[in-house]
Amino acid sequence: MSDDHHEEDRPEFDPQNVDLPAKEPPLRSTAPQSDFTMSQVSTGAVVALVGLALTFGIAFALV
Repeated sequence: MSDDHHEEDRPEFDPQNVDLPAKEPPLRSTAPQSDFTMSQVSTGAVVALVGLALTFGIAFALV
């Protein structure tokens, strides 16, 4: 089995050396912080409603 952790590229851990990295990690955008268009909201609502209708519709049909 091949480990893809690149152990040889990592420096040895030294608890006495607590230097922070020279540069900050890149900023990233996550979904709750992103702006949504009404088209995206509508599409999500339709998908949710279809999913709920299928889930509960099949359950009620089998009862």
